Amino acid sequence: MAAPRLLPGMGRLIEMPAALGRWSRAYSKSHAFREVLQLPKMELTKLVFPLQELQRHLHPDARPDLLQLRIFDPCLEDIGRAESFFTATPRNRIQYVSSAKQCWKILSNKGFVFIGSRGSHKENEFFQSWKIFYMVDMPGYGYRAPEDFVEMVETYLKERKNLLRTFLLVDSVAGIQKEDNIAIEMCEEFALPYVMVLTKIDKSSTGLLLKQVLEIQKFVDTKTQGCFPQLFPVSAVTYSGIHLLRCFIATITGNLKMN
Repeated sequence: MAAPRLLPGMGRLIEMPAALGRWSRAYSKSHAFREVLQLPKMELTKLVFPLQELQRHLHPDARPDLLQLRIFDPCLEDIGRAESFFTATPRNRIQYVSSAKQCWKILSNKGFVFIGSRGSHKENEFFQSWKIFYMVDMPGYGYRAPEDFVEMVETYLKERKNLLRTFLLVDSVAGIQKEDNIAIEMCEEFALPYVMVLTKIDKSSTGLLLKQVLEIQKFVDTKTQGCFPQLFPVSAVTYSGIHLLRCFIATITGNLKMN
């Protein structure tokens, strides 16, 4: 069986045993969070709080709440504590779940879903951490969507009562596209709480990224009701924003009590 792969941009969210994916081996060479804390302040901010870094480039007369970056605002200690839920150790098993029996068993836990327009797999893929929460990587809803996408995804989203949050992956280079509106309208129609995760933030200049983030933030503020007001920009290449997103997930699943 081919190794499971997360949607583009999310390959570093959880750290799996090396046998389960090429991206897990890449993380073994990346910085542990304790090393991140040793970075100079500006580098640390750019890595952990990318929205705060973008705020520095706003016009001095811009509204201070323009980027909605303080709604979820954990301290560095909380972010560090959240890391344990996403790193595989002998004590903490993070596993890819493939059998129907295992899937139904983990679905009794609290969970969350990632959906993006560019996913290439055709079935839901399940991952479990600490036996306390699970993640579902769903097929993409773009041109590669499987024929039974509507039945598979909409049925799951409507019927899964312990689904805590849906994460929509939006390409920060392209901005919100027609395909993204499919998922947005679905979440709004079903009154599902959801979050926008902006991927590939390493691919744009600061100016272009800020422009896209401001446009997406305006869309969230004016065109949505169920979307979490704060955006989560991330990069699977530089790791920027990943630690903060992990902390958010650990918090909404009830596993991390913030100081």
